[in-house]
Amino acid sequence: MPALHPTIPAELLPRLLIDLVTMLLLVFGLYYRRYRDKELVTAAALFNVFIFAVLSVLSSVEFGIAAGFGLFAILAMFTLRSEPIGKTEITYFFGSVAIAVICAVRGTPLPFVAAVALLVLLGAWVIDHPKVLQSVDGIRITLDKIDHHALSNPVEMRRDLSQRLGVEVMSYQITALDYINDMARITVFYRKA
Repeated sequence: MPALHPTIPAELLPRLLIDLVTMLLLVFGLYYRRYRDKELVTAAALFNVFIFAVLSVLSSVEFGIAAGFGLFAILAMFTLRSEPIGKTEITYFFGSVAIAVICAVRGTPLPFVAAVALLVLLGAWVIDHPKVLQSVDGIRITLDKIDHHALSNPVEMRRDLSQRLGVEVMSYQITALDYINDMARITVFYRKA
């Protein structure tokens, strides 16, 4: 392909288009419509653009794959260490980054890039579809008193949570115990009636 500019490869624009369309469908079309988390959508979309830009530049110069993965790992850790986020959020965030990497790294044919980006998008749509796991939902709660059986008797704790919340608690995960303030933070997974 002829170059658009002596330093800009002609395949950069189609790759950018594939990246942006796929990323927008993932973070705005799927994630935002389902979860309404503006902060994560903004971070995932911008991180996608930043990673695409960095990898596009690195793809045009001599740069080892190991160094690229190292840079990717450093950037991911820097962004994700600032605040803990949930499993669904981290998955969509990583999906946005993965799309940027798939589209930015040259050497693969454009139809293959488009197919893999579409596969990422299709996978997210199917696996996180509301009808797939519709019977179980999760919520984070804070208890103002630590139950004495929170750790020692999970069956009793699950029964207490079911009674308090008025739903069938399938499982729970204690995320923090604060004995100074007598508080417990718990993620509860429950079945809707």
